[in-house]
Amino acid sequence: MSGAGSPTLSIEGKVATLTLRRPDEHNRIDADDPQAVSQHLQEIVKHPDVAVLVLTGTGEKTFCAGYTLTQISSRLDQRFEDMLDQIEHLPIPTICAMNGSAYGGGTDLAMSCDFRIGVHGSRLFMPAAKFGLHYYPGGLRRFVERIGPAATKKIFLTAQSIDAEELLRIGYLTELVEREALDGKVRAYVESILLCERDAVKSMKQHIDALALGTWSEAAGRAAYEASLQSTATAERLTALNRAREA
Repeated sequence: MSGAGSPTLSIEGKVATLTLRRPDEHNRIDADDPQAVSQHLQEIVKHPDVAVLVLTGTGEKTFCAGYTLTQISSRLDQRFEDMLDQIEHLPIPTICAMNGSAYGGGTDLAMSCDFRIGVHGSRLFMPAAKFGLHYYPGGLRRFVERIGPAATKKIFLTAQSIDAEELLRIGYLTELVEREALDGKVRAYVESILLCERDAVKSMKQHIDALALGTWSEAAGRAAYEASLQSTATAERLTALNRAREA
């Protein structure tokens, strides 16, 4: 059981929800949180029925303020990076419900998810250059891979505050909604994912990520495609679709 303030995990049916719980401290990441989150992620993998993860924060101001500033010099270590990589490499789709602004490592926490749904009025701020920190490799790689070098340079090299509308324009946000519409939009994504064939979704996520990283092989992609053509699940879904059209 997580202690007070540490991120919590809830699993309801096929949906897992990971929640940051320090709203009075802008949902900062404490030095002990990566281990707790890692354990939560391992728990998700143990549940074969879980098909999607929603990551969110508590409150209405900040999704996540990143790593606790006073602990960066003394306690920031590989565990934080490993936690983000673990989220990124989950085999199931991941949705970041950004209930507010993101700062520092919180920006990469959101970036480690497949989808980021933000709210109007929120902002992003990456202060690393202001206090002389060269950002860790995995974080820079994620930003360049997903929004390109030009947008990444503006965020990291100028340390400017970026508003939600620009975040949508540059592709950091997948969707931008009014605050009261956030839960509904997240639910729509979850419901759409759950309507899809789980194995096909997992396989395509793996191959899309490999394509983005430049590690994909056409032979592997072809094998996955041909395997899906022969799968019982595909046959059953196609049969049901044809019956529905004939009805």
